[in-house]
Amino acid sequence: MGGLGKTALVKDVYESQKLIGMFEKRACVTVLRPFVLKEFLQSLLTQLNVQSSEKKGAIDFGHGTRNTVAMMGVEELIKELARLIEGKKCLIVLDDFSSTAEWDNIIGSFPKLDSSSQIVITTRDESIAKHCSEKQQNIYKLEVLKDNDALYLFTRKVFKEAIDLDKHPALIEEAKVIMKKCNGLPLAIVTIGGFLANQPKKAMEWRKLNEHISAELEMNPELEAIRTILSKSYDGLPYHLKSCFLYLSIFPEDYKISRRRLTRRWAAEGYSRDIREKSAEEIADTYFMELMDRSMILPSQQSARSRKGIDSCQVHDLMREISISRSMEESLVFRLEESCSSNVQGRVRHLSINSNWKGDRSEFGSVVDSSRIRSLTVFGKLRPFFISDKMRLLRILDLEGASGLVDHHLMQIAKLLHLKYLSLRGCDKIFHLPDSIGNLTQLETLDLQRTSITKLPKTITKLRKLQYIRASDIEGDDSDIYERVTKDVPKLVQNRGCLLTILSVVFCVACCKPPIVNYLFNDTDANFNRRDVCTLFCCACFPLLAKGAFFSGVKIPRGIGNMKALHTMGFVNLTWSKAIIGEIKRLTLLRKLAVTGISMKNGQEFCSALAHLSNLESLLVQSNGEPGLHGCLDGLSSPPKKLQSLKLYGNLVELPGWINDFHNLVKLTLRSSRILELCDTIEVLGKLPNLGSLRLWAKSFQGEDISFNFHPETFPSLTVLELNSIDGLKSVVFEEGAMLKLELLDFCGSNEENSTGLFSGLPFLPSLKVFKLDSKTYKDDFMEYLQGQLGENPNGPILRRY
Repeated sequence: MGGLGKTALVKDVYESQKLIGMFEKRACVTVLRPFVLKEFLQSLLTQLNVQSSEKKGAIDFGHGTRNTVAMMGVEELIKELARLIEGKKCLIVLDDFSSTAEWDNIIGSFPKLDSSSQIVITTRDESIAKHCSEKQQNIYKLEVLKDNDALYLFTRKVFKEAIDLDKHPALIEEAKVIMKKCNGLPLAIVTIGGFLANQPKKAMEWRKLNEHISAELEMNPELEAIRTILSKSYDGLPYHLKSCFLYLSIFPEDYKISRRRLTRRWAAEGYSRDIREKSAEEIADTYFMELMDRSMILPSQQSARSRKGIDSCQVHDLMREISISRSMEESLVFRLEESCSSNVQGRVRHLSINSNWKGDRSEFGSVVDSSRIRSLTVFGKLRPFFISDKMRLLRILDLEGASGLVDHHLMQIAKLLHLKYLSLRGCDKIFHLPDSIGNLTQLETLDLQRTSITKLPKTITKLRKLQYIRASDIEGDDSDIYERVTKDVPKLVQNRGCLLTILSVVFCVACCKPPIVNYLFNDTDANFNRRDVCTLFCCACFPLLAKGAFFSGVKIPRGIGNMKALHTMGFVNLTWSKAIIGEIKRLTLLRKLAVTGISMKNGQEFCSALAHLSNLESLLVQSNGEPGLHGCLDGLSSPPKKLQSLKLYGNLVELPGWINDFHNLVKLTLRSSRILELCDTIEVLGKLPNLGSLRLWAKSFQGEDISFNFHPETFPSLTVLELNSIDGLKSVVFEEGAMLKLELLDFCGSNEENSTGLFSGLPFLPSLKVFKLDSKTYKDDFMEYLQGQLGENPNGPILRRY
């Protein structure tokens, strides 16, 4: 990003005495915008000719002519450039590229350079760097300063010398806040430090700066450099990315923004649209990566086991200030938070309510014009007056992780007829969707993950534009969950008759006094009424008790097969009816499907349905206990041609035969599969040419002594290997020549099971970059041996804890 010191570093190297005598010709040119090739060549030639004049005493343009650079045309300039540098050892620095077209124009005008010559460029965009240099090792990605270095630079700037701020307790706390906002950005540290150097060295002065950093960046001329440089990054964005970047100001400071959440919201807003075979969501995902490449957002990871390496992002505090300022100028986003301005100018399209806002209904009505809002995002507790009938233009309602949401609130939501995106993810006090949800005929995304909904209403089939629906949660096989839920429950309560009696008594008491449910859930934010209590018991507790087992997945109604736009659906329980499998068979646009409840009774029908899902790219299949999935998937002669990701959770005993020829498989996860033949399975998987990710979780193999031996020339494309809580694991051996492309090895074990020699052959993994280890406490000799193995690897992999 801007302000890291790319230009300062390169110019410092360029001007170093060590290099001056090493090159016959040198030049350092900034690439100006708008880019004009003629002006660039004039600037470059002027520098090269100044060197000639210093050596010869006069500027020599060749052949005795005295033409000036300014009078030359492009062709003449190119010829003159060739005359000056051809066959000579040159160092040419080109600063601040913003497009690959600039590079193509410039390099096309250069003659063939001497092999010892060097061209160094700087850019904020990683994709430009990759375009300019095919060799990855030639790209140096400048990082922000580490905490200690940042504090050292700050104190040197403020006090003109390095001092120990720990000896100044009044200042250290405020300094930490300043360092957090700067987040290692040298430009910000130097500029703010220089400003504070001329102020009294008092905590109060530093606190004022922290509390009013937005205004200071806007108005303080001494901090103008920060805003100028960071604004330059924003100003250089193409139009479609500017809207995407300003949209990030919706989210609170330091918030990890989910890539999934962001791209679906952008698509719902119309920031991206379907283009030929690419969906709007896929286009939005390319926008996400573009912003990442341009260093406008910082990569992060919410889940250590994410399918995508980068599954979320954050915004640098100072870049966020730019985003907030610009979005307010354009009346794009209004953030309702503590100490926010009540003077909202113009039409605010996106409303974000922070958890620290404590206003009442009257204040909300005076500040917010609900009739103009296109999106509403709530962080923290939802209060009923946040949602009103006036929100007729609302397209996005994002309540992910909000507290205080219960079933009766959904009646109000079902009146928002223009909704395209509705997320209740993480609202675990939601047990039932009302029939009126069928009124939301424009809905494209319905995210119900980590709610307590177990059944979708019949009216859901009216949502013919729905593309994405995820409900329930995926924890592992049902028997494992059931064991976790019931292991501490007394035998008496596990008896259905007794449990029914207990539930009936609780139901009667709760109906008379609904607040008791808040106490049962230990949630003071929830506001249950009698209707919510009835829904909880009639739609969740009693039906699950009648079924007689712990229930996972969601029951879907007949008619789901008419929802032709669906491309993502899960987590569907197929136990209830074979007819549902026939409905799924008709959803030919499905790309991602997650199901549970597969058994010998419905396995053949399910395999037949899969054969019709020609667009399927990702499949998760889960079953409970024994026999589980054993034999259930053998009816599939070959997997869908586009299928690349496969997750099998449940008792398999052996891999389905069709996996042997599954050459398109890129990602495979096994969990509770209890496979008996370890060596044969690893041999089969090791021959799959495109397998890039293999995740082996708890109970994936059966046996008391599990030893993995990875032989030479196996797993030719594997970049990610995860070994997670595998019972009875005794050794993992990598022979020389195995897994030549492996970059990430992710391990989670237990202190008792892990011996010193558990891993061997780590030095033989030439591409290994990271060994991930969970946060449990391991034995010292295990850790020493592991670090020793990694230290012997020439690629220098790092050990990372999570």
